[in-house]
Amino acid sequence: MTDDTTLVLHRILKAPRALVWACWTDPDHIKQFFVPRPHEVTEAIIEPRAGGRFFTMMRVDGTDYPNDGAVLEAVEGERLVFTDMMVADWQPVENPGLGFTATLLLKDHPEGTDYTAIARHRTRESAETHEKMGFSQGWGTVAQQLEDYIRGSLM
Repeated sequence: MTDDTTLVLHRILKAPRALVWACWTDPDHIKQFFVPRPHEVTEAIIEPRAGGRFFTMMRVDGTDYPNDGAVLEAVEGERLVFTDMMVADWQPVENPGLGFTATLLLKDHPEGTDYTAIARHRTRESAETHEKMGFSQGWGTVAQQLEDYIRGSLM
């Protein structure tokens, strides 16, 4: 944690930034990496525009978990910000999941993409819960799966 409410994961992905962006903003691609295997994403709706929908249906041990949210900002190839505290078209949710906002920062790097995932939470307790649920390990696995998918299927 960088402070009481923020979790950060940083990696250098050996994949071009344009493909990393494409994978995060295309529903067919996000299904390939967005949850640690053997779990899977069975449905996805990604609208990479401010106010767009960011929805995934995760299947974990045979149980489906819907994750509905909104894109707050999408700067092509550079930054994607989404949250579970509202859904598409800025509609607030009564009971958000963990209640966090995710920011993905992408920059060119000599080896591919400088990749930073930031999760900002409403409370310290929520951040601690997210870390105990496996933020660092899970989002690290997702980053590796993303790189492997790009290198194995898109390059």
